[in-house]
Amino acid sequence: MSIPALFRGRLSVPVIASPMFLISGPELVIACCRSGVAGTFPALNTRTTEGFSEWLTTIEKALAEDNGGHPVAPYGVNLILHPTNVRKDADLQAVVQHKVPFIITSLGNPAPVVEAVHSYGGLVFSDVINVKHARKSIEVGVDGLIAVGSGAGGHASTQSLFSLARELRQFWEGPLVLGGAISDGYGVRAAEVLGADIAYLGTRFIATQECRAEPEFKDMVLESGAEDVVYTDAVSGTSANMLLKSLLKHYGTDWKVLASARSKDGPRAWRDIWSAGHGVATIDDVPTTAELVARLSREYQAALDQPGSAALRTPAQAPALA
Repeated sequence: MSIPALFRGRLSVPVIASPMFLISGPELVIACCRSGVAGTFPALNTRTTEGFSEWLTTIEKALAEDNGGHPVAPYGVNLILHPTNVRKDADLQAVVQHKVPFIITSLGNPAPVVEAVHSYGGLVFSDVINVKHARKSIEVGVDGLIAVGSGAGGHASTQSLFSLARELRQFWEGPLVLGGAISDGYGVRAAEVLGADIAYLGTRFIATQECRAEPEFKDMVLESGAEDVVYTDAVSGTSANMLLKSLLKHYGTDWKVLASARSKDGPRAWRDIWSAGHGVATIDDVPTTAELVARLSREYQAALDQPGSAALRTPAQAPALA
């Protein structure tokens, strides 16, 4: 196992804040990176490729400013490669122009992205939910895998993170990022023990002050437990973890039937029907990103300091932290 040089010495805790559709903006990315975790956002969170390029410029300028002597973590962008994304080629050109440090690919063949991003020395991580997807990504030369286990927000796997992580480590020795219901530093440490180099946190960052989620969305995260997260294909046609309270608000108790109809003038997936993972079970406040990262770091260190824990951490992982 090894953490790419891009991340070494630049993380206060081994975490990537995952890209969240519509609600990850420059404010959250900048706050994450300046606090010591890698911030990311989906390119499609902007309406146009021109707007996407403007966001990249904003982030680059902010991260170039003095950070009080503290390391600044790298930022990344999520590219959706599904054929329905008519912007994917133009957005990739913007990525190359700005030399985005790392790219996270989803829903498609990452081969063209690998070639383009490697041309300037960037890294490509492929978002996978099973071994079949992982093997295909490895074949085209991705630099790392992001395994999203059951219980994660959005389009998660149905496979337990414990099973998925250990299955991947049977044949993949490269960088591995693990996500799925991780909301504190103890979960970050647990991901390392499973064989991860970095943990992937999304839901926990919804409930931060810099996140663009509506206040009601953040309140719903605080008020929900794991039983309030449902895995369903009714909302978008593809199975994803959604907040039950959001479904009940818009559709009532007959939400499965009504949501499946997906009326063009009805509630929209992600915009109106909100997604989160099982990590909501332990989220009860809305701190600043800096406060959250400091807490994650303390919890992670406490877990690492437990008797016998340090022995489970490989030398390759150690340089990740500042």
